[in-house]
Formats: sequence, C-alpha cells, structure tokens
Amino acid sequence: MALKVSLTRYLIEQQHKNGSIPAQLRLLLEVVARSCKHISHAVNKGALGGVLGSAESENVQGEVQKKLDIIANEVLIEANEWGGHLAAMASEEMDSIYVVPNRYPQGEYLLLFDPLDGSSNIDVNVSIGTIFSVLKKPEGERGVQEADFLQAGAKQVAAGYCIYGPQTTLVLTVGQGVAMFTLDREQGSFVLTQEDIQIPADTKEFAVNMSNKRHWDAPVTRYIDECLAGKEGPRGKDFNMRWIASMVADVHRILMRGGIFMYPWDKREPDKPGKLRLMYEANPMSWIVEQAGGAATNGRERILDIAPTKLHERVSVMLGSKNEVERVTSYHNAS
Repeated sequence: MALKVSLTRYLIEQQHKNGSIPAQLRLLLEVVARSCKHISHAVNKGALGGVLGSAESENVQGEVQKKLDIIANEVLIEANEWGGHLAAMASEEMDSIYVVPNRYPQGEYLLLFDPLDGSSNIDVNVSIGTIFSVLKKPEGERGVQEADFLQAGAKQVAAGYCIYGPQTTLVLTVGQGVAMFTLDREQGSFVLTQEDIQIPADTKEFAVNMSNKRHWDAPVTRYIDECLAGKEGPRGKDFNMRWIASMVADVHRILMRGGIFMYPWDKREPDKPGKLRLMYEANPMSWIVEQAGGAATNGRERILDIAPTKLHERVSVMLGSKNEVERVTSYHNAS
C-alpha cells in the first residue's frame, strides 16, 4: 500500500527540495487548511447544523450574506489571528482590512480570502468553496495599511482553494506547480492525491452564464457564437457548455479536464470592469491556472499583471485552457 503523504509532510519536503516555503508560510498554510476542514464540517451538516439560509445582512458589496458566509469568515479570522505568522487579513465579506490585534505576535504575511465562494448554491447542496491568497507584507516597521495589500497577483507567495463537494479537496500552489489534497476524514488530515496538475491547452468546453449574452461586448459574443456553431462553424468542432455558478467548482472542473471559464464585463454596469473580485478570486485562481499550464486574462491583459487600486476591485475574468484564452483575448485586442 502506498504511503499517504500529508499536507504537512508535503510542505516540509517542498521546503527541503525548493526552499520555497519558509516556516511561517508553512504554518500559515496548515492553519488555513485546518480552517477549511472546520468549514467543511459545517457545510456537511447543512440543515442539521442550522447553518442554511440567509443571515439577513449584507456584505460590503451589497450582497445578501448567507449564515455560512459569516461562519466561514469568522473561522478563518479566529484560526489565523493568534499564530504569529500574519500581520493582517482581508476578506470579501469585510469592509476593510483586519489587523492582527496587538495582544498577538505579528508575522510577515498578509492573507486574503473569499470565505465561501458560490454562496447561492449553499441551500441547494451544490459544490462551494473557500479561495485564499497569501502576500508578503512590504518591508518596514510601520503598522499595516490597506495599501500594503494592493500588490499585483504576480507577487503572491501562495494561493489555493478548498472545494466542498462529494470530497473535500484542497488545491495549492506556492509557485512550484499545483498539488491537490483530499480530506481523509478517518485520518483527520489532508492527504496528497495529485501533483503537477496540467490543464490541456485545447478544449471543447466553455463555462459562461449564457443568460447574460445580450449584455456582452462584441469579442465575447463572437467567441461564444463560434463555439455554438460547432463542427459546421469556423472552429470545426462541437463544444459543450458547463456552468455551475460557483467559481471554485467551475475552475476545479477546468483544472481536472480543461475548459475555459468566462465572467466578462457587460453593459448592465458599464462603469464596473467586471463582477469577480481581483484580490480574493481572480488573482489566486489565475495563479493556480497559470501554474497548471493554463492562462488567465481580463480579455486584454494578464490578470496577474494588474496593479490593484482598491481592496474590493472587480475584474473581467477569462481563464483556463491556454489556446482558448489566447483566442478570446486576441478577439478583444483586435476590436
């Protein structure tokens, strides 16, 4: 029987092999993983745990919060604030940054997270997840400021997500490829189940909310129309559409078998560059996808090169199989 490699062992071996995971970062990733395990238990209990339904409140984006949104946010803050590995945190569910209280030691990292992505699927028992991103705090003795978080995605030192589906699966990159861990409930730990994941460069699947088609910009309409034309069209092959309305679930499928995920700008709110959040969703997912051989752009430029100007900045997202992302990006840049 093959030896089970735990997340802790994997991180330590990566440190010995590549020198890419300092002790503080390893501790941080282990604590985030434990938080995800805690959230997974709450998700699994569902109605039995009294965690379904609305919390009758709104987050900073003006979106109605689910009870599990708030629970997941609190779990991540409480687990990470006292360990000495973090200086501050930022969450999609909070207005501003959360600086580690003075009563705890302050570390050198910044943690950003979407505590529960795909909230609309909570009550219907469809896969949801947690997305996280880790940045290095800028050098200096001064206190942490919101501006410290406004770093391009290319500066991430770790990123990942945990998907709560038929299995609870943690996907992680520290810049040395993408690894996947599955929660072994008997053992109580995440176990390595796949390394060096690669997204096929070509695909026959796209993920997009077709109900918004009438609001799209011309390059997106052109791309999707070509896919829908099938074998008789300019692409010369039939495409399938998949759409779960949970970014974690849609991206996880693409990571496993290829595809392109699109959440483009549209005319309903023309002053907003997109719907998804750059810091909590687009940056970590884009880095994971790139580390797996895929590509990620906002339609015109690489997402990881975008310099954020505010904490809750939004962005148009096109990511997944490299050749498809490059095609739709070329359509934008030619328009």
